Amino acid sequence: MFVSGPVSSANDRPARAAILHADLDSFYASVEQRDDPRLRGRPVIVGSGVVLAASYEAKAFGVRTPMNARQALRLCPHAIVVPPRMSAYSAASKAVFAIFRDTTPEVEGISIDEAFLDVSGLWRIAGTPVEIARRLRVRVRDEVGLPISIGVARTKFLAKVASAVSKPYGLLEVPPDRELEFLHPLPVERLWGVGAVTARELRERGITRVGQLAELGPGPLSAALGPGAGRHLHALAWARDPRRVETGKRRRSIGAQRALGRRARTDAEIEAYLYGLADRLGHRLRAGDRVCRTVVLRLRFDDFARATRSHTLAEATDSGEAIAGAARTLLAAALPTIRERGLTLVGLSLTNLEHAATVQLTLPLEPRAESTLDSTLDALRDRFGAGTVTRAALLGRGEGVSVPILPD
Repeated sequence: MFVSGPVSSANDRPARAAILHADLDSFYASVEQRDDPRLRGRPVIVGSGVVLAASYEAKAFGVRTPMNARQALRLCPHAIVVPPRMSAYSAASKAVFAIFRDTTPEVEGISIDEAFLDVSGLWRIAGTPVEIARRLRVRVRDEVGLPISIGVARTKFLAKVASAVSKPYGLLEVPPDRELEFLHPLPVERLWGVGAVTARELRERGITRVGQLAELGPGPLSAALGPGAGRHLHALAWARDPRRVETGKRRRSIGAQRALGRRARTDAEIEAYLYGLADRLGHRLRAGDRVCRTVVLRLRFDDFARATRSHTLAEATDSGEAIAGAARTLLAAALPTIRERGLTLVGLSLTNLEHAATVQLTLPLEPRAESTLDSTLDALRDRFGAGTVTRAALLGRGEGVSVPILPD
């Protein structure tokens, strides 16, 4: 751990490192190992056709998400494969978030297994951020039985990087006067926004470390990656991140996806899965009294390459039928590529979300769900559970695994 030493900040942020990023380690796999003592210390893979999660014992052999299960077992043939138990993961997440909120009211959930916590106001009553982080790790381990890693830093970005570097079951503080000393030796992949494609472009230019990217300057970066990405990455490379921990903020997008495995799927099967995803997302919109304007189709091919296509609707909607119609149009354009390359995952995301009541003041929304098939599905799902009611097109195929999510 770096030695703490508060200094003045050039980013108009508190000089002290008081933002925590708490991230549960190999969450699904850790829950399985917690609940079944026979799995502890052994390589565990959660999932069947596709790896949803892997324990650190399996990761040591190169197993990663979302790797095909056959490939994972070739890498780690003695791994134990277990089916996902989403209800167990959801319960564990709720218990951990209760501890987060008991630690500080300033909690921003990122996913079901990670969150930012602002503890800047707790110095006098709870001690330093590092002391708070230590107690938090112990509570999560003792009360929920799960390992968690925590990064402590002045900004959200650095706190997240610190937690990742500290894994597994680590705690790392990045003092403000040593931020660049910590950040610049790291590989460029540690920067938010640097995926496989961007990393490859940077490495082709001889840029492998964050410090090299920082010295390149925003101009050359913008020329190579585009103005938006160039400015973004240059700011992060110099530890500039003005974002604050936000509580009570609603999601700007929601999504659902279906892993398909490596077996070839017919056009009709893929379309049926899209209908199931659209129904699921429409239900979430109506439950949150929200509407969407943009539908995004996400595909992952057999070679693990990805593609994204989007369509903006003429009017905002919460209708599963309208969402499915837009998704079907996007799928039709992608089918030639799917037939050529194979498909292992299909997903839908809804963006440009707004509160339904606000939109109704300015736009003539289509009739609400109460008079449609959606209302019937909503009522039945609320009464009997999401997996008990489905479209006829999905009979025998199921709706896929519903990954637990934070509230919308």
